[in-house]
Amino acid sequence: MASSSLTLGYVPGGTPAKWARIWAERHPDIPLHLRTVAAVDAADEVRAGAFDVAVLRLPADTSGLAVIPLYEETTVAVVPTDHILSAADELTASDLDDEPTLVPLDHVVDWADAPGAPVDHRPETTASAIELVAAGLGVLIVPQSLARLYHRKDLTYRPIADAPACPVVLAVPEGSQSALVEDFIGIVRGRKPGSSRTQAEPKPKRTAREKTLAKQAARAAAGKIARQPGQAKRGRR
Repeated sequence: MASSSLTLGYVPGGTPAKWARIWAERHPDIPLHLRTVAAVDAADEVRAGAFDVAVLRLPADTSGLAVIPLYEETTVAVVPTDHILSAADELTASDLDDEPTLVPLDHVVDWADAPGAPVDHRPETTASAIELVAAGLGVLIVPQSLARLYHRKDLTYRPIADAPACPVVLAVPEGSQSALVEDFIGIVRGRKPGSSRTQAEPKPKRTAREKTLAKQAARAAAGKIARQPGQAKRGRR
C-alpha cells in the first residue's frame, strides 16, 4: 500500500495529463489524484487544503498562496460556424464592437474594456454560455483551452489579436511545500529525474561591474603570487 499521495486540482481547460504521466513514471508507488475545480473556487480550495497543489487562472485572490507562473493562454471569440466573424483567421477588438456578448458568472478573462454589448442575461457557467452561442444569442470570449474543451461541430473560435492573454499558474499554500510537492514542481519546470533545484535552475548572471571586480581581483592575486617572499627582484643589491 502506498504510504503517501499527492492531490492536484485544476480548473476546466487545464491539461495536467503530461505531468501526471511523468509523475507515474517517477513515482509508481505514490498516487497522483486529479480533481477538477471551478475557477471561481480554485484559490479558496487550495487555501483550505483541499489540494496539495493546483493549476488555476489569474486573476484570483492568491493571498496565502505561493504562485508559480506557467504560461499564458490566447484569448478567443467563440461564434457559430456560419457567423460572419468565422470568415476571418484572426479578429481584433474592433471586430466585436457591435456584437452582443455573453458574460457567464464564471467568466475568467480579465479585460476591463472588453468589446461588444453584453446581453442582460448572464449564464451561470461557461458551459451554459456555449449553448447560448450555438443558439445565436451572442459571442463568447474565453481562453482558448475552454473553447477547445466545449467544442461543438456547430461552433468555431477565432483568436483576438489585441486581447489580453489569460495567465495560468501553479499554486500551493505558502509554507507547506513538502518533498512531494517540490518533486511535482520539478516535473512542471522540466527538471530531469534526480536533479536538484540548484542543478536545474541557472546561476544568476553577473553584472558588468561584478565581472570587472572579479578580473581585478584575479590580476591582484596573480601579482602576489609572482612576488612571493624569498624571490628577490633582479637588479637590486
